[in-house]
Formats: sequence, C-alpha cells, structure tokens
Amino acid sequence: MKRILTAAESLRAVDPATSVAARGLRKVIGRGAADRLLRGAWLGHPVHPLLVTLPIGAWLSSAVLDLTGQPEAARRLVTIGLAATPPTVLTGLAEFSGLDTAQRRVGAIHAVANTLAAGCFLAANRSSRRTARFWAAAGLVTLSAGGALGGHLSYAQGAGVGRWSSLQPDGQ
Repeated sequence: MKRILTAAESLRAVDPATSVAARGLRKVIGRGAADRLLRGAWLGHPVHPLLVTLPIGAWLSSAVLDLTGQPEAARRLVTIGLAATPPTVLTGLAEFSGLDTAQRRVGAIHAVANTLAAGCFLAANRSSRRTARFWAAAGLVTLSAGGALGGHLSYAQGAGVGRWSSLQPDGQ
C-alpha cells in the first residue's frame, strides 16, 4: 500500500492541470476572509479533515444499517453523507490551492477518488435496494482509496501542517 501511495507523488502527468486548478482556485478564493473561513483560521487548524468525518461516517454507518435490515435508515444516512459533501469539497479545494507540486498530485487523485465515491453513493440513493447495495459497496471501496490518499497527503506529506497559523489575523 505504501508503494501505491508514494507512487501518486510521482504522477507528473497531472502537473499542468493541477497547476492551473490551484492558480484558478487561489484567484477565486483570494487571501482574505473567504480563505481564512474555508481553511480554518477561525478554528486554529484546517477544517477539511474535520468535515470529511461526516460523509465517511454517514456512508460507513449506512452500510452497517443496511446489513442489519434497516434499509430506510441506511438510505437516510447516504443522503446525509451526500448533503455533507459540498462543504467538505469546498474546504478541500481551498486547501488544494496552497499545496506544493507533489502534494497537488496526491490531492488530485484523492479528489477524483472521492468524487467517484460520492457518485456511487448518489447512484445508490437513486437505485433499487439490490442495486443500491452494489453502488454503496463500490462507493465504500472508492472512498477507502480516497481516504488513504488524504491520510497520505496529511500525515506523510504534511499538507497544511502549520500553514493555518499564517492565515490568522494579527493578535490571535
């Protein structure tokens, strides 16, 4: 697994697209109040790692409920996870705009995997119960890969570590 995660750091083919995306995001977000809000200056650390627990927890719990014969409760949790996805993505994009080249490579694959996972859960939410189980299982597998990449980005590459302090207004 470690080899796969570190291989993502070497995927130079994504560099042109990730550079353009990071510059575009930086222009849209700027360096003011929106940046501080989305990146967590008000909290004292990045918001994105906190928000990811909502869709992950909802979707994982939905699988448990579905396996224990509670399909309606499972479907509600899938919906909650989908509702938590946009703010999670928004804070992730704010973080992405400040990553270095190797981190952007991993971040891009992380984002693609999690987008695919959200798509699987959306399909699960709109499908019959039997088909929904397939989509939910595919979503969990894809989400696991995306989560592993996010963990690698944070813990192995140190993305966002210590940078939030430069976003805080003077005197805090």
